[in-house]
Amino acid sequence: MSAAPSRTARLTLRVVPRNALAGLSEDWADLYARSSAATPFQSYSWLCSWWRAYGTPGRLRVFLAYRGGRLVAAAPLRLEYRLGCRVLTPVGGGQSDFTDIMVDDAEGDTGLRELRAGLLAQPGWDVIDLPEARPGAAVLRLAGLWGGRAWTLPASTCLQLPGQPIEQVMAGLNGRRARRLRTALRKLDAMDLSVDVVEPDRVEHAVTELLRLHVLQWESRGINAQHTQPRFMDHLTRATRSLVTEDRAVLKEFRVRGRLRACDLTVVGKDFVGGYLYGADPELRAEADVLTMLLRDNLETTHRLGRPVLSLLRGDEPHKAKFGCEAVVNQRVMLGRGVRSGAYAASVDARAAGQDLLKRRCPRLVERFAAWR
Repeated sequence: MSAAPSRTARLTLRVVPRNALAGLSEDWADLYARSSAATPFQSYSWLCSWWRAYGTPGRLRVFLAYRGGRLVAAAPLRLEYRLGCRVLTPVGGGQSDFTDIMVDDAEGDTGLRELRAGLLAQPGWDVIDLPEARPGAAVLRLAGLWGGRAWTLPASTCLQLPGQPIEQVMAGLNGRRARRLRTALRKLDAMDLSVDVVEPDRVEHAVTELLRLHVLQWESRGINAQHTQPRFMDHLTRATRSLVTEDRAVLKEFRVRGRLRACDLTVVGKDFVGGYLYGADPELRAEADVLTMLLRDNLETTHRLGRPVLSLLRGDEPHKAKFGCEAVVNQRVMLGRGVRSGAYAASVDARAAGQDLLKRRCPRLVERFAAWR
């Protein structure tokens, strides 16, 4: 790890050529450690794996900012063409629950202003569009300093619970909810249930089983089509193996009477544990409350690791409401330049308003359309 650069050193920006992410892992890990807002979805393991599975040759645009030879900011983006604009969207795409840039905490507002100037000086783009910035994200700080052509819109809702054992969470629920939860927990305790942590050398088999069970649980209910594609399995297997090795993810198998009935993947951030994806045998639902089973285990992991929050990540489905979750809304951040960026932002805003109106008036239709997509 290099020494901290002088604050008087000039910040310089360069772009990763073509598709070359290789060779950046050490500098990226160093910056990740110095960026408190970074999540596992900004880790080198996640982004590099995603690009291998989903990247389009020639479209990678990773902006790297150095001060005194040390990487102090990184914006992992890719080029798309939307609505007549050249749009830079995040590497990680729709498979990432949080999208962001990474910035060394020591940079402060001065570094962000220099980063803004460097990005604006780069040719070939009209809008930077990050759809899922969580509260405290570095890109939200950058948007605050960007100037006139910056827009934020509400994005996905993430539900979260305090990182406490489930018994303490129950203490904050009303009597009826708490009684139902205790009943569900007693049923789980009466089962011959075992939970095993998957080691890196068993990740490939466990992810295969997770996705098999995930498809079963969503059978006839409109599964996210992305989760059935071979490239998603390819990405998830490779990324999970690295994240588990780096202690940035936990993969678990749940067995009842020795038979595998569920698998659960959580990501481990600096200030949260996040439930990313699980698969459960539909027959298990007749025996137990699967969500309660997973939440109890996830809360235990969150508490053990000393993280203040268990996030259920994107999605505010009604069945999660029984746990008294707090709702936290991500933001869609658009940073632009030129007239075309304004037209793009206006179109996105109008579309979002239309979807919000349709969701309020025809919620079931929206759910079915989302599942079809």
